[in-house]
Amino acid sequence: MITALISGVAIYYLQLYAFYDEVSAGDGVRMTNMVTGQPEIVLYDSFEGIDADSSPLRYRGCFTTTMSLAMLTETFEPYEDATPLTAPGWFDCFDAVAIGTAIEQGEALAFLGERNIKDGVDRVVAIFPDGRGFAWHQLNEKYQE
Repeated sequence: MITALISGVAIYYLQLYAFYDEVSAGDGVRMTNMVTGQPEIVLYDSFEGIDADSSPLRYRGCFTTTMSLAMLTETFEPYEDATPLTAPGWFDCFDAVAIGTAIEQGEALAFLGERNIKDGVDRVVAIFPDGRGFAWHQLNEKYQE
């Protein structure tokens, strides 16, 4: 019984805490320009992010931007079927359900951050009208079959 309890606690800890590291924006929050097809840095502030080496799908980021939705939609490539993946509960700036609902209802817009940031994985960026932004990785068409 004690072994099972210890194993359960260890598995829980490993899944939710052990593999995640806090990350910075690195070379910036980037979105793909619809004319050039190249990712470019967008204005951002207050970036918080997590990632893990164990899976390319564990990346999540939260930030703010002063760029308007009108400017973003004229400049950057939209992303169809954006589906934010849930983050660990302790990373409380990223609420995948709320972000997904807002995208479905047109309250937030999803853009291609960078195609194939890892093999078969795209970085997706969603922006709300108030400037809140969120980024995550999601499988692209290579692995969706």
